[in-house]
Parts: sequence; structure tokens; C-alpha cells
Amino acid sequence: MVVNLFQNFNKAFESKVRLGIMSILMVNDNVDFSTLKDLLQVTDGNLASHSKALEELNYIKISKQFIGKKPNTTYEATEIGKKAFADHLNSLELLLKSNK
Repeated sequence: MVVNLFQNFNKAFESKVRLGIMSILMVNDNVDFSTLKDLLQVTDGNLASHSKALEELNYIKISKQFIGKKPNTTYEATEIGKKAFADHLNSLELLLKSNK
């Protein structure tokens, strides 16, 4: 029986920025915009566009509120996103093990 090692690869995580966003959110309950931007070393627009793509897939939840008069945006992984990311990582692991 031939197993398709790429069947659980998720195109949403092909981008290193999206992969980074999910990696950070898997180990943190939530992260604010500035922290995520600094950790990933991306521009405001780059983070906004990649996070929007993940939000549209329901992989992350974006919350916006004001702290005083200053806007604050936070991100958190959804259960759907956590499962999709875990499946993607498992597929990568299987691929790596198959090449030994």
C-alpha cells in the first residue's frame, strides 16, 4: 500500500509567516500585534494580510479593543486551527521519517 505523505500538508502553512504565526500561537494563549510583529520580524501590512488569511480559514481569532485610547489587537489559535496545524506538523514528521 502506497501512502501519500503529502495528503495532510496544509497549503495555508506553506508561507513561513503563517507557519510562524501558528507556531507562536500554539504555545501562547494569545499574543498582541506588536509582539507577534517583533517575533516574526515582518511589516504591519505583511502581518495583517497573513493573519487575515488564517482568520478567514477560522484557524485564528483576531480581537480588537481599545486600551485607553490606544487600539490593541490580539491573536489566538482556534481549536480548528490547532488541529489543522498539528495535522500539518505530523505530516512533516512522517515525511522526514520516511526519508531516513
